[in-house]
Amino acid sequence: MTKSNGKSSEIVIKKYANRRLYDTSTSQYVTLDYLRDLVKKGTDFQVIDAKSGEDLTRGVLAQIIFEEESRGANLLPVDFLRQLIGFYGDSLQSVVPGYLQMSMNSFAQQQEEFRDRMTEAMTSPQASMAMIEEQTRRNMEMFGQAMRMFSPFTAPTGASPAAGETAPAAEPTEKAEGDDVSAMREELDAMRAKLDQLLDSKK
Repeated sequence: MTKSNGKSSEIVIKKYANRRLYDTSTSQYVTLDYLRDLVKKGTDFQVIDAKSGEDLTRGVLAQIIFEEESRGANLLPVDFLRQLIGFYGDSLQSVVPGYLQMSMNSFAQQQEEFRDRMTEAMTSPQASMAMIEEQTRRNMEMFGQAMRMFSPFTAPTGASPAAGETAPAAEPTEKAEGDDVSAMREELDAMRAKLDQLLDSKK
């Protein structure tokens, strides 16, 4: 990745109405495989609509994943995809992106250690279970961090009312937010219970 004026520069890819992709840095038409290789090299790029300038990066990256899965890569488990789809429109929708980002960042930072553990797990059932339990614990910790970052578990503290004054009536939205928080806690508890059942079944 190149640097310019202290800021990282990213390649701009234009997408035309005929779905063709044009790399403005090399002045040539490219394919999804070309963009996939850029991702693997760590090269930043942004895909924009050639006519409107709309940012299409998210959709194109999702399309690359779809292409890989359709080729039989099978990186994303079916249950994971179902759970992910289930979060759309859910009260936890705003938490999921942060949790997934932290999970992937953590996995990327520890991938060498994870490879070593995978090699060990292939020769030892006990090591395999220990790895699953450790990864589950880390995932729950990261999920808790995401919940604290993106959910109002603790209401902000304000100034206490002066003597003789009464605190203003709570806004109607506070009750709704409280209900959302309760629902999030219930779903988190349910998730923990499912993970505990999974670990127990593996023993």
